Amino acid sequence: MADDDVFRWIVVAGFVATVAIALPHRIKAATREPLDRRKEGLFILATLRPAGAALWIGIIAYMVNPSTMSWSAVELPPAVRWTGALLTALGILLTGWTMPTLGRNLTDTVVTREEHSLVTSGPYRWIRHPFYMSMALVSFGAALVAANWFMFVAAVVVFSLIAIRSRVEEEQLALRFGEPYRDYQRRTGRFLPKL
Repeated sequence: MADDDVFRWIVVAGFVATVAIALPHRIKAATREPLDRRKEGLFILATLRPAGAALWIGIIAYMVNPSTMSWSAVELPPAVRWTGALLTALGILLTGWTMPTLGRNLTDTVVTREEHSLVTSGPYRWIRHPFYMSMALVSFGAALVAANWFMFVAAVVVFSLIAIRSRVEEEQLALRFGEPYRDYQRRTGRFLPKL
């Protein structure tokens, strides 16, 4: 029981740290500029946000009262759960590096802003979507720490949809920035650095 309390507090700490890092940057990047989310495509519009909500609800329910998520609990060795804690910590560090680097370019859609700039520094020097990668690390890490298959499946669905959406996002960026973006694509990996 004591270990379960420790793992619960790790999930809480990871969630709080991620929100504490990301929220001020989201607020700072907010504008009144209208962004046409329809460019994401109907499938992504209909699935990504509900899947993300399911993931958040599962994580929050576990944090508030782990027994509410016991229906989807699985037995995992402590070493696997501690590996999840390490993934979460890496995701938090990557979030802390990514957000200030991205600056006012941060949006919740694939559409670029009027004053959007091409960011190729910080973690963007090696990968094109470090924010998505950081959220994947935090989400998969939390699912392992919580030893919860529902949270894991929800994370798989969310990041599969994000992978699909990232292709549309890259098309939008290529339209906006042209050859400099295509050159950037050739040099970098989408979610992991190119070897």
